[in-house]
Amino acid sequence: MKRLIKFTLTILFTLIVSIGYSQINRKQIKRNNKAMANFKGKKNGFTEQKRYYYLSVGINTMNYFGDIAPKSSIGSTKISSTRPGFTAAFGYRIGPRYTIQASLSYGTLFSDDNVAADPTGENSNYRYKRNLHFRNNITELAVVGIFDLFQNQGSYLSRVQLTPYAILGIAGFYHNPKAIAPETSGSTGVALPEAGQWVALRPLGTEGQYADLLPTDGNFGIEPYSLWQVSIPFGLGVRYRLGEALDISFDITFRYLFFDYIDDISRNYVDLDVLDSDLARAMSDRSMEATAAKSGNDRSQYISGWDTDPYTGRDEVVSYVTVNGFGQEGGEGFPNVRGGANDNDIYYVTSIKVSYILGSSFRRAKFR
Repeated sequence: MKRLIKFTLTILFTLIVSIGYSQINRKQIKRNNKAMANFKGKKNGFTEQKRYYYLSVGINTMNYFGDIAPKSSIGSTKISSTRPGFTAAFGYRIGPRYTIQASLSYGTLFSDDNVAADPTGENSNYRYKRNLHFRNNITELAVVGIFDLFQNQGSYLSRVQLTPYAILGIAGFYHNPKAIAPETSGSTGVALPEAGQWVALRPLGTEGQYADLLPTDGNFGIEPYSLWQVSIPFGLGVRYRLGEALDISFDITFRYLFFDYIDDISRNYVDLDVLDSDLARAMSDRSMEATAAKSGNDRSQYISGWDTDPYTGRDEVVSYVTVNGFGQEGGEGFPNVRGGANDNDIYYVTSIKVSYILGSSFRRAKFR
């Protein structure tokens, strides 16, 4: 009897345990099934193996939009003012769309009123009379982010054939605007020993930057500008795959500037007496030059029809002859505006570069 009771209890215990385990197991299966149904897969991160460095070299051109431009619309320039330069870059691809790039560029900005302005044009006649020109060699170091339109989650081996991209960053550059000195100062007729030479304009203070006293006009409080400046590069480009580790790219990037003296022109004329040398006076006002110093164009036929205005400087010693509205402080009937200080200058860089992808840790798998 005791054996029968013991056997029966054993059977009952086994059944209870089995039923409980089955219920627990079914719940676990349901949880597992639910987890599997909601599983979206583990994201494949952009691993170190997929990142790579590249080196680029290329040619560029620099053009500018400022006070010596054919028209008042951004991008207005003369093809004849374009000068070649070079660029070199080093980049690091850090993501499926993103690259960080450092570049060193050198180029020249140039423009000339005698080429950019029409002497008979209603809107350009003033600039032709002004007769200014400049050349500015730019050395620039930039760090930018490059954002590809098409992403590549794989290695450089799987990059697409053609990729448009956008550029945004920051740059620092050195500049030094210069112009060719005339044979004589147009306003005084004094011969210049620097005739025919490219002379730096900043040390001359062509708008009264070094004058002790200036009237309370548009140039009051003016200070010399720095030859070291900062800009914001932004633009668009396209990159084409030439080979397994070789690309060619073309881009146009504008430089937003924080000053208005890339061409040494911004504000108003000043009384020529406040300038401290014949060279400074000659480079400040060139309205009376019969021959354009850079282009060599004959201007005498136009000057003969312009109203001139002889005046005695504030020191009441030297008399100057200028075209009405040029070369002296503002007076009744004309504003004596030398440049447009309301808008900063802009320059843009057009470049073509060939890039070589440096050794990556990723290698294509080999099958035999």
